[in-house]
Amino acid sequence: MKFYVASSFQNKEIVRSVSEKLMKNGWHHTYDWTQNNRACSLEALQKIGTLEKQAVADSDVVIVILPGGKGSHIELGMAIAWQKKTFLYSPNFEAMDMETTSTFYHLPEVWICAGSVEELISTILSVTTEF
Repeated sequence: MKFYVASSFQNKEIVRSVSEKLMKNGWHHTYDWTQNNRACSLEALQKIGTLEKQAVADSDVVIVILPGGKGSHIELGMAIAWQKKTFLYSPNFEAMDMETTSTFYHLPEVWICAGSVEELISTILSVTTEF
């Protein structure tokens, strides 16, 4: 399986942890944006955006870790539109709070996960073995 993990820079360590655990299960990471520094020019934004868009397109599974920024939510939209298996990790239950949630979090094709990273990985592996 090929996967991509979307989130914000503040969650870089969680993104790396999720990626490592999936790769230990034989999965392929389509793009590791955590290796980047923050973009400091419009050209850099375009280059990174192109790579991230391609990574979502190439993935079987997209994982979005909250809280996420603008880019994460665009990647969530692409994943839904391209009918990727989509998992939303909401460790602080933001997805269930009416003040912070989004209608798109609650689409039937989005699996909302809470709890530990290990529980997230377990859910992803169990759901994807059905396909």
